[in-house]
Amino acid sequence: MNKRPDPSSLIATTVAASFGFGIIQLDVTIVNIALPTIARELGTAVAGLQWVVDAYALVFAALLLTGGYIGDRWGAKRAYLGGIVLFALASLACGLSSNAPLLIAGRMLQGLGAAVMLPCSLALINHAAAGHPERRAMAVAWWTAVGGIAVAAGPILGGLLIGVTSWRSIFLVNLPICVIAVLLTLKCEETPRPPARRGFDVVGQLLGIVALSAIIGTVIEAKPLGFENPLVWSCALIGLAAAFAFVHWEARTQAPMLPLSLFKSRIFCGAVSFGSLANFTYYGAVFVLSIYLQRVLGYTPVVAGLAFLPLTATFLVVNIISGWWVGRVGSRAPMMIGALIDAVGFSLLTLVATAATPYWQLAIAFVMIPGGMGLGVPAMTTAVLANVQRERSGIAAAVLNAARQAAGAMGVALFGALAGDEPSHVVVGLKTSTTIAVVSLVVAAAIAATTITRKKISNI
Repeated sequence: MNKRPDPSSLIATTVAASFGFGIIQLDVTIVNIALPTIARELGTAVAGLQWVVDAYALVFAALLLTGGYIGDRWGAKRAYLGGIVLFALASLACGLSSNAPLLIAGRMLQGLGAAVMLPCSLALINHAAAGHPERRAMAVAWWTAVGGIAVAAGPILGGLLIGVTSWRSIFLVNLPICVIAVLLTLKCEETPRPPARRGFDVVGQLLGIVALSAIIGTVIEAKPLGFENPLVWSCALIGLAAAFAFVHWEARTQAPMLPLSLFKSRIFCGAVSFGSLANFTYYGAVFVLSIYLQRVLGYTPVVAGLAFLPLTATFLVVNIISGWWVGRVGSRAPMMIGALIDAVGFSLLTLVATAATPYWQLAIAFVMIPGGMGLGVPAMTTAVLANVQRERSGIAAAVLNAARQAAGAMGVALFGALAGDEPSHVVVGLKTSTTIAVVSLVVAAAIAATTITRKKISNI
């Protein structure tokens, strides 16, 4: 029988986990608005710095399964602390970089640290909530709120820091946050670990890394090189072959890194699909909107960053509403309604985006998009945690977020390719991208309706 959670312990754990998740999400978007400045100061083309964004996303997504496995195998607290320290050192390396290759290498190390931190942060919350689904729903809502705010605040904070200091500060700002996260995490309880299993699934780790890296790399390079390029289609074939081999191996090995039994749950599969579509639309849209605000509407980096302010405020309020709602009715309704609200927000962008759109028209969509996401994502995350054993919560969170990060990278690549470089192309590309987002979110709502249970989910 699970013990009843100590509310103060759960609050402390949620705060500690949220600090780490916040810096992970912050570094997804804070770089976008700084690329022109970084390119100018390091003497390279903006296109050449695509990997400043993509290297982080690729390593992050490719190693999430490994991070979740490590957290479940050796304890989420221990792994989470190690990830924070690595992320801090990588951020320092980024801030001190003297050229683009060093900066990209630092971003790859950040991705490695993030891949360990994210699943372990959710595992810590799931353990601290121990048998209390309502409190877990609220904790996940706060955790998601911090992450959502950080994603939306990235362009704002990046623009402000560049305006008053230099681009290096967008990485160095992570250092004090990491210190606070370490101090808070030291007070958390360690998570339970499953019974000892034979060895370490080295083959599964390698195949998973190759599959995710090759597939995401294909998406990233398809725009600049073209899919007919041998490197691109070779990566696609390698990724698909490695993915097939990964599933085949995990189904037969005695100590799999990823228990395929997780996918027997319709709720788990539905939540992962929902999260992938949500990230695909949101990450791609934020990337294109950053270009649209600066290249089409002529906003400075600081003003473009401030233009995203409605996204930040909306995420905080709506995520907390979602946690309260999920605790009472379950995940299905918040996921469905959230996806549809999100779709309406993207529909508004499709209708109003021009070369001279007044900001107030954009602001309405900037409120509805995070409003919908803020309802759906905490509900989706809670649905995943509620349908796995606590000792598997790390790998379950890793699967969810690996899928979401891969989908986010695909959204950035696809929406960025549609936008192009010329201002006239950006407007057309934005309209096409938002139309794709609307269709994707309607599909997400349908997935929630057909896979997520209608009633409250009991904790495992």
